[in-house]
Amino acid sequence: MNLVSRLSGRLYLGACLLLIAFNLRPLFPSLSVLLPEIVEALGVSGAVAGYLTTLPVLCLGLFAPFAATLADRHGAERVLMLVLTLIAAGTALRAADTTAMLFAGSAMAGAGIAMGNVLLPSVVKRDFPDRVPLMTGLFTMSLCGGAAAAAAFTVPLAEAGGSWRFALAVWAVPAFVVAVLWLPRCLGQSAQPGSRSMPALRLWHDGLAWQVACFMGLQSALAYCVMGWMAPILRWRGLDGVTAGFYVSGSIMVQVVTCLLIPPLAARFRSQSVINVSLAFLAASTLLGLLVAPTAWLPVLVLLQGIGQGGLFAIAMTVIILRSADPRVAARLSGMSQAIGYVLAAFGPMLVGMLFDATGSYAATGWLFAGIGLAAMASGWGAGRRLFVRPREAGTKAST
Repeated sequence: MNLVSRLSGRLYLGACLLLIAFNLRPLFPSLSVLLPEIVEALGVSGAVAGYLTTLPVLCLGLFAPFAATLADRHGAERVLMLVLTLIAAGTALRAADTTAMLFAGSAMAGAGIAMGNVLLPSVVKRDFPDRVPLMTGLFTMSLCGGAAAAAAFTVPLAEAGGSWRFALAVWAVPAFVVAVLWLPRCLGQSAQPGSRSMPALRLWHDGLAWQVACFMGLQSALAYCVMGWMAPILRWRGLDGVTAGFYVSGSIMVQVVTCLLIPPLAARFRSQSVINVSLAFLAASTLLGLLVAPTAWLPVLVLLQGIGQGGLFAIAMTVIILRSADPRVAARLSGMSQAIGYVLAAFGPMLVGMLFDATGSYAATGWLFAGIGLAAMASGWGAGRRLFVRPREAGTKAST
């Protein structure tokens, strides 16, 4: 009976983690597929639209450093409840009838997503040490599934509800439901004994940690360019809104498959450098192809971009875990990677909006996509080496 109880508890925990992961991405594609309608309704410029797509990504970087400290003090379970609350409230707030509330809701939900991004790899390493590649693949697959669902169904929801505001607000419902499911786990857990007095770990001196962080940031810059601007780019190429949304959804659904396959495969190799470089090249080159290739090629390019982008995200999350010696280091490395990475990533969608506003065309963004891809290949090579980051306790100095 004890074995059955442990197995059922593990299945419940694993299912809840996957459902939390599902809620960490709908915020982004749900906005992008409706961006032309939102811009027209609010009367904002392309640059302001770029700021709107950039703000939640920027919040991912600004709030990521708080996650590990809060988890040490209050327990990861309680912080994940806060994550779900912020996502639900912020997503619902986007339905308010002002531009300011749209920005405020995006920032609130982005703060929650930031902490969820950091804690999921740490909880996986803590509670599923014997299933790290499998669970990493499953939760990255769930992340992509949430993004794909939002890309596919947001425009039909807007048409059915008669308003883009309704379609944006609908995505608060899954976060609220998962919060209810997570509540028993949250109430039953607390911070580990002595966690309040545990010395802080620092990674800012470690070169490998910086390479992992830059790799995470650059792949994220490509990912949020995709989630924020692939649909507008496809509409610029002549597709209607529903078709563009389903193309984006199809690309993300392909990511689901690669997210499941890449982590177990990558863990079999001593080094992940070649995999990192190959996936970065595929993701960037196919995104560039969407700008210049004949329209007949778009379906194939969209699917290939999904393969590259999904694999790139999965390997970036896997590298964080593989370069960490224990769950606390994983939480710190995840926090550092996402603090640096998402601040860096925020410039991607913002620059796309500024370039479009300045030129009236998405063609100029090709140089941006190519530059991000090359930088991701370079940092990915270093981040893939079979080494561990070397944390230092706060207050200690490097040995000479």
